[in-house]
Amino acid sequence: MDGATTVGFVSILPPLIAIVLAFWTRDTILSLAIACVVGVLMAGEGLLGFPNLMKEALGNASFSWIFLLEIFIGILIAFFQRTGAIQSFTDIISNKNYSRKRIGMSTWFMGLFVFFSDYFSPVFVGSTMRKVTDKVKISREKLAYICDSTSAPVSVIVPITGWAVFISGLLIGMGPIQNEAAALDVFTKSIPFNFYAVFSVLLVGLITSGIIKDFGPMKKAEKRAITEGKLIRDNSDPLISKELTNIAPYFEDKLLSITWNFFMPVLLIIVIAVGTYIGLGSAKTMEAFLAAAIFLGIVMRVQGIPVKDIMDTAMNGIKGIMPAVMILVFAYTINELSEQMGTANYLVQVTESWLNPGLLPAITFLLAALISFSTGTSWGTFGIMIPIAVPLAFSFAGGDVNTVVLATIAAVAGGGVFGDHCSPLSDTTILASTGAAVDHIDHCRTQIPYAVVVGVIGLCIYLALGLLI
Repeated sequence: MDGATTVGFVSILPPLIAIVLAFWTRDTILSLAIACVVGVLMAGEGLLGFPNLMKEALGNASFSWIFLLEIFIGILIAFFQRTGAIQSFTDIISNKNYSRKRIGMSTWFMGLFVFFSDYFSPVFVGSTMRKVTDKVKISREKLAYICDSTSAPVSVIVPITGWAVFISGLLIGMGPIQNEAAALDVFTKSIPFNFYAVFSVLLVGLITSGIIKDFGPMKKAEKRAITEGKLIRDNSDPLISKELTNIAPYFEDKLLSITWNFFMPVLLIIVIAVGTYIGLGSAKTMEAFLAAAIFLGIVMRVQGIPVKDIMDTAMNGIKGIMPAVMILVFAYTINELSEQMGTANYLVQVTESWLNPGLLPAITFLLAALISFSTGTSWGTFGIMIPIAVPLAFSFAGGDVNTVVLATIAAVAGGGVFGDHCSPLSDTTILASTGAAVDHIDHCRTQIPYAVVVGVIGLCIYLALGLLI
């Protein structure tokens, strides 16, 4: 079916089913898959229509590019684990004699630096900084908050991460966006409008520096740690701190060079991605991660790690990234289905009498925040909301990339991060609790007030921005 037409009310059922099932099952992959199958049956294509739909959605260069990027990210994270870069970093930080404020600020800066993976960041920062934060009596709840608020919120506002690629990939085919370069350019322009993510990151710095004082349950947790020396609440049940994966360093009796095994690969990613963005107008993110993975693989071999072990580590990295890949698969598929059934056109027809461009970013942010908090997944929220909200924004914008479109994209990104940032169901929230070795509910209870404050501020700005549109 031509995306310029619509099958009417039936066209909204697949995304609606995905949203309802995501709330009910809290399994975004299953929800998206069921919604795709139901949508194909509603379109009268039969069960064979489902693989045909997937071939149309996935059998293209855009999906292949994003798929390969996710694979290279998984391999690189696995290599970091196998070389013992985490242990090396721990030893360096532990030898510093910093004040309480400086330790907090250092933890914040570390979270900002490890921007390339929201899975790797909270465990890496928590596990490496826990001993030094304990020494200066920073509560484990505070450590978990810093780890959590410098993972997903940072990843979604850096245009050379897997998050940027995932969101921009979903934008391809909408309005004038016809390829990955154009999509990434639009996403980059939307970053200043992602008020929730930007303010979440800034709030951590303001709080750790003492400019803004702790409030709510976090204030009580910090007072307990300082005055009583209790880093965790009495009778709490802290999660046992583990690495992101079960990959242990290859050499148990020595630590390899952190310069070659960590700083150089990260520097290589930044130089290639930023350099190509400035020089060519398009960040070669996939190529940057590929180069870093190849570089670190060669370094590992030179350092004495066998080729077979390097390949096994790479395969473990690929396995670890597959959940994100599966979300990507079904997000692309439901995007294609929504386009074929004319979902956006139908929503425009039934809402044009009351919905205006000024309200769209605020409503989009609220809905994305609600879905992500209830399901614990931001990427699943992107897969559900972007095919609905962004085409609506383009219809209001007359097909141009203007403030309405950029603010709506940012609202989806920020709303999705809200849930991933503080939902008890979120994997990154769980990883932050694990890295900080704190009771998971204590982490959520102390962090949610901060998230809500930032969310309300972001919503108010979207409403104010709407008055100017």
